[in-house]
Amino acid sequence: MYVKICTFAVIKIKMILKVFRDISSYKPLHPTVLTIGTFDGVHVGHKKIIEKLTKSGRNEDLESVILTFFPHPRMVLQKDTQIKLLNTIDEKIQLLEQSGLDTLIIHPFDKTFSELSAEEFVKQILIDKLNLKKIVIGYDHRFGKNRTAGIDELIAFGKKYGFEVEQISAQEIDEVSISSTKIRKALDNGEIALANSYLGYNYFFQAIVVEGKKLGRTIGFPTANLQVSEFYKLIPKTGVYIVEVLLDNKSFKGMMNIGFNPTVSGAHQTIEVHILDFNQDIYEENIQVYVLEKIRDEQKFPSVEALKTQLTKDKHTTENYFLKLKR
Repeated sequence: MYVKICTFAVIKIKMILKVFRDISSYKPLHPTVLTIGTFDGVHVGHKKIIEKLTKSGRNEDLESVILTFFPHPRMVLQKDTQIKLLNTIDEKIQLLEQSGLDTLIIHPFDKTFSELSAEEFVKQILIDKLNLKKIVIGYDHRFGKNRTAGIDELIAFGKKYGFEVEQISAQEIDEVSISSTKIRKALDNGEIALANSYLGYNYFFQAIVVEGKKLGRTIGFPTANLQVSEFYKLIPKTGVYIVEVLLDNKSFKGMMNIGFNPTVSGAHQTIEVHILDFNQDIYEENIQVYVLEKIRDEQKFPSVEALKTQLTKDKHTTENYFLKLKR
């Protein structure tokens, strides 16, 4: 299954999204309608909430704002967490540029911020800093020190400070939660088509091309060795995948191996992409890789020649995949 939802829309469609890296740098020119969340993946469920937010902004002449945090609160408050995220900050910005949102605020999350009481957060942040007139929020949203306050307290603060609270239904919140969990699980299992169907776009990551052992070129399959800088970025399970590569705003077809290269006794996990019909030096280039479909698991072959034979089959599978898209 190929989720043909304009693979490179995040690059080609540019909305005027204002991005602020902390709350103090944001000076609202208009009253705001706001939602708060991680929005990891900016998937189909998230988009329903964002549409509700932006529609409210247009209809009520309010500036639509998402307040999110980085690092993820669990990274700060739970030091032993192994949380992996679907989007880096830059990827999240790319995706939100298509949403019609007016403003994205990415506030640094630290222990000092987490110590704000519920009312301090409402008064000092939402009212004084963000000029809040309406908040669109889930029925299960918790906030303030130790997450002690919920929707009932927020409604009470709304009456006290003069803002409206619109609740997102339990069904919509469950869709968001279920989708995020299923996307992570699908990627961990190599179920790319399923993950992409929940995302509404093809899962992607950004990487830098670094120098490798150059073994691929000796068997006719030169690869770009990729380094993903953000340690928290979720990478699909080991295996061989069909991909599209975005380089200098041009797209290329390719196949990718995530794994340990057991046939040549590799010791560390690598990410390597063989770009079809491509012969350029792209060391140190930044590229974006869209993961379209899994071909097979990584496996150890009895010889390098056997590996070459299998790679030839993988290439034919990849070429046929793209041919079918044209029909």
